[in-house]
Amino acid sequence: MDIKKLQALVIDALEDVKAQDIELYETTHLTSLFDRVCIASGTSNRQTKALAASVRDKVKENGGTIVSMEGEATGEWVLVDLGDIVVHIMQPAIRAYYRLEELWGDKPVKFGAAKRITAKKVDAPDADEASDKPKRAPRKTAGKAAPLEVTHDMMAIQTTLDDEKKPARKPRVSKTTGEAEAKPARKPAARKAADGTAKPTKPAKIPTGGRVKVASTKTAVASAKQAAEKRGAAAAAPAKRATARKKTEE
Repeated sequence: MDIKKLQALVIDALEDVKAQDIELYETTHLTSLFDRVCIASGTSNRQTKALAASVRDKVKENGGTIVSMEGEATGEWVLVDLGDIVVHIMQPAIRAYYRLEELWGDKPVKFGAAKRITAKKVDAPDADEASDKPKRAPRKTAGKAAPLEVTHDMMAIQTTLDDEKKPARKPRVSKTTGEAEAKPARKPAARKAADGTAKPTKPAKIPTGGRVKVASTKTAVASAKQAAEKRGAAAAAPAKRATARKKTEE
């Protein structure tokens, strides 16, 4: 199998099971036993075993050979030997301790999603075919316009325009004098009862604490006149007595 196809299968299988920190290095200048070294990390024993199984199954499905697999019992460091590529799947603590990148990492190999061979590419239509197809016109509502957003500024402008359009009312002018007449004050309408007759108006309320004038009766007026006459007679009696004494003395 071609080395590029094989390394694409390995990377694809590791990414399917969410491997972390995948690195690929070229080792042709260091050893003649294999051409590539791939290093990846798994967060647990179960994930490292699942990553190794994914690489094994992916290569087998595409006609590759599996030379050997080691470390499946513990799951801390699983090695998958594919002949041209050796895959090391390790937990982060084991990877930090052995530091295989310092041993094999002189020439890193760049890889990306574009090298995946399992992903199917959808052929894009040609520009000429796309131009021949008629473009659909946007749908229009039957006889209905799109609603407009009304803001406070628009409402204020509309009210000012309406006020300007309304003519000012002219005051009434009398026919005789020709001067403007003032409107008479409206009288309060009398309330009507259920039978149609006008209800009597209520008397005005007298404020409490004030003096109220009451009209005097005829008997009171007569008694007042008699009392005044008696007072006048009593005041005139001494003068009459004095005059009577003078006459007697003469």
